[in-house]
Amino acid sequence: MAGRRKPNQSGRYPKKITKYLGMDATSSAKGVMENGEQPHVLAVDDSLTDRKLIEKLLKNSSCKVTTAENGPRALEFLGLGDDQHTNLEGRISKVNLIITDYCMPGMTGYELLKKVKESSIMKEVPVVIMSSENVPTRINKCLEEGAQMFMLKPLKQSDVKKLRCQMMNCRS
Repeated sequence: MAGRRKPNQSGRYPKKITKYLGMDATSSAKGVMENGEQPHVLAVDDSLTDRKLIEKLLKNSSCKVTTAENGPRALEFLGLGDDQHTNLEGRISKVNLIITDYCMPGMTGYELLKKVKESSIMKEVPVVIMSSENVPTRINKCLEEGAQMFMLKPLKQSDVKKLRCQMMNCRS
């Protein structure tokens, strides 16, 4: 897996992720957050096959999953669509992680990442970019823009376990 964020010297991941996800050191191994809910992941991919695979892997790891087939639909779900600028607070869908394909027609995963990070309300949500192509310049561009990780497709259960570990067990 290329471009993975590294843990700090104590072997833990950044505190801001733990804080945003509403978790503490006592979060259970079953994946329940301190508020008693499963983490909610928004999975964005134009390929139905890849969306179904990601959804299955995440659900196997006790995540609530919402899928979107493209960037504009993801923004609409998040309350960040072009026609959703009024009363934004009330329309925001609470997600704990966004995982998106890089190559999609209309709006790339990189463009989606930029929109999310430009939003004052959504900018703290971790975004993971995935691609079937290992292109170092693309990986670096995404990480520099604020992506939490860059993962190579196809995703495997071990990749999702790394995401879950990061979402559920990190503290600093």
